[in-house]
Amino acid sequence: MDSSLSICAVALGLLVSQINHFFFRNYEPSSANLPLIFLAVQPISLLALLGESFSFPRLLWSFFVFLGSLSLSIVAYRLSPFHPLAQYPGPVIGKVTKLWGVWKAFQGYKHVYHKELHDTYGPFVRIGPNELSIIDVVAVGQILGHGGLEKGRYYETGRHSSTPPTLVNLNGEAHAAKRRVWNRAMASVRDYEPLIGKRASQLVSCLRNGGIVDLVHWFDLFTFDVMGDLVFGGTFEMLQDGQDVDGLGKCIQTFMKQSIRPVVRTIQEFNDFARGLVIRRIKNGVVGVRDLWYHLADEAGLEKRKPNLEDSAADAVLAVIAASDTSALALSSVVWFLLSTPEYYRRVQQELDEVFVDGDDPLDTKKHQELHFLSACINEALRLHPPLPSKGGSRQIPPNQHGRTIAGRFIPPGTNVWTPPYSLHRNPEYFSFPDQFLPDRWLPGSKFEKHEASAFIPFSLGPANCVGQKFAKCELFMVLSILFNSFDLRFADGFDSEAWGLTLEDHFIVTRSPLLVNLVPRHRSTQG
Repeated sequence: MDSSLSICAVALGLLVSQINHFFFRNYEPSSANLPLIFLAVQPISLLALLGESFSFPRLLWSFFVFLGSLSLSIVAYRLSPFHPLAQYPGPVIGKVTKLWGVWKAFQGYKHVYHKELHDTYGPFVRIGPNELSIIDVVAVGQILGHGGLEKGRYYETGRHSSTPPTLVNLNGEAHAAKRRVWNRAMASVRDYEPLIGKRASQLVSCLRNGGIVDLVHWFDLFTFDVMGDLVFGGTFEMLQDGQDVDGLGKCIQTFMKQSIRPVVRTIQEFNDFARGLVIRRIKNGVVGVRDLWYHLADEAGLEKRKPNLEDSAADAVLAVIAASDTSALALSSVVWFLLSTPEYYRRVQQELDEVFVDGDDPLDTKKHQELHFLSACINEALRLHPPLPSKGGSRQIPPNQHGRTIAGRFIPPGTNVWTPPYSLHRNPEYFSFPDQFLPDRWLPGSKFEKHEASAFIPFSLGPANCVGQKFAKCELFMVLSILFNSFDLRFADGFDSEAWGLTLEDHFIVTRSPLLVNLVPRHRSTQG
């Protein structure tokens, strides 16, 4: 090929790489379409400017040399000491491209990967060309707490343009206004206790014959029914049917996996399903207690601007997805950890027998305050299996602002920051024996050398923490109290219990394999 064409193609690649370094870093495009078009026309324009005759071999060579020099220049810059994040350690492949992280996320094991990186490189790890993962407890408070960083672009890339922004996506005043509505909806968990109690009793009734059951399956049905009651005033009857007749669970799993690379058809199907739920709720009106939709749609008329149907529906669906999955995961994890450590399971049952004597109702939330060891077990399960293992909320220092000093370390503008709970909760700097299930660490007077409660963020922290955490805790105490009070549990014969914890996959929701347990009714008058 003509050497002048090769030299010019190399020069063009180097020039475009400089544009990438300086322009796109400070003015990151919202879509890759324009940059891809820009790159595609460069070799063609080069041939025209040089007056070269157009032929397929020349065009192909021009593309090859141009893209090769561009790629090598970008890689060299991202690995060079001149990059703004050069001081932060991390794997070479992470510094070069985000694709490796995307692949780990798609597999569902990004939380484990990040933990391995922190074990190798320390509390500050560069996981992408312009991304950091941080598990320093001081830094986490400064990032997520009041006056911390704004939500990063991750919250928008996971949302399709056909779906309105929700509480998760919003920043600033828009988030504060939406959060005000949610706070009002979740102000009194006591109002929702009868709703939870009814479904918890129904769950135990469905399991009353005992035998071998998949508790993951039944916990999923329970949490979907509860959220259907809470959000839409009663929609699902999965416990009654013994299965997910409408395929909602599978639909949600598919939808969340596809959110990594949105597929229009899947998203549209999910949005249509959600809209059907909303229309049914509007038609039925309030049934009994004022449900979450009553507040999200501002049916009381308390807001200056009444939200439109699409905005309220998006938030309602968010509640069903997020709350049902997190509660079901926590329930499954507590049972798995306790059955894996029989001495702790016996202590839980002993405590329940002491608190709920014959005739007492295990759904009595006033007595749940006396279940100190069960509370410790719940905290420990949430520490080891946090609801959002790898997320922790992506935050960003805007490209057009100055950098920020976080925990004594300068973070340059344009940097996305992650605070993964799974890695933070298992950091040996903050918890003794961090990978072991040791609930006593949460009891007053525990003798553990390291126990940093501020490093425990299963529901995040700051102004964007989980608005439904008190509701979730109420669910956990109700279900576990009546379940352990009604049955003796053990793993089913032949079930590989040790492998179950390794099957958890993080796709924003956490997918779980079956948890096979043998239930034997405890013939007590306190059964639900």
